[in-house]
Amino acid sequence: MKLAELKQQGVPDFAINYFTSKKILNLNPAQEKAVKAGILEGKSTLVCTPTGSGKTAIATFALTKTLTEHPGSKVVYLVPLKALANDKFREYQELLKDTGFRAILSTGDIDSGSDWLGKYDLLILTVEKMDSLLRHHCSWLHDIKCVICDEIHLLNDPGRGPTLEVLLTLLKDLNNMQIIGLSATIGNPEELAEWLNAELVLDNWRPVKLSKGIYHQGEVEFYD
Repeated sequence: MKLAELKQQGVPDFAINYFTSKKILNLNPAQEKAVKAGILEGKSTLVCTPTGSGKTAIATFALTKTLTEHPGSKVVYLVPLKALANDKFREYQELLKDTGFRAILSTGDIDSGSDWLGKYDLLILTVEKMDSLLRHHCSWLHDIKCVICDEIHLLNDPGRGPTLEVLLTLLKDLNNMQIIGLSATIGNPEELAEWLNAELVLDNWRPVKLSKGIYHQGEVEFYD
């Protein structure tokens, strides 16, 4: 599928131009599967594909369509780590430059409400920050149209998993919003997709071949 074909499904020109400028002209297999599964039609989707297979681009197609088709709506991008949040913020600042949409990064450790965040369109938040916002009943929460959860396999993490599980449970009931989960490592994707009421996108395509081997005494023996 050609990248330009996504215009017909509502992906805005600025997003098409952003990826075109990075020499991305065609969708890879996982991205095409996500489009066919309805991610651009507002369907909740769980994307389980290898590292480097373009999961962030899949989410970007959906979030830019949401922002342009639903004026005043908000998209939340959840990340588990501050370092990852900083990377995504820089990426989306570049994407939204000169569009009129504004992104904000908030990873604050202080448990408090943040009504001022309602001035922004795309909010990049840590799980803990989103949990705090929900508990303080921020006034703009009902404007959220789409939530993207990066590294959603952390539901299985004994420390942060319970918070993420409660958070996603509350979000599912908050606004009938689209939830997009992204991960390279989920052991039970079918079960998780069912819990999220989401379409499941599975694919093994990767941009670089994965070679397996055994390291022993300074040498690696590769095998197929």
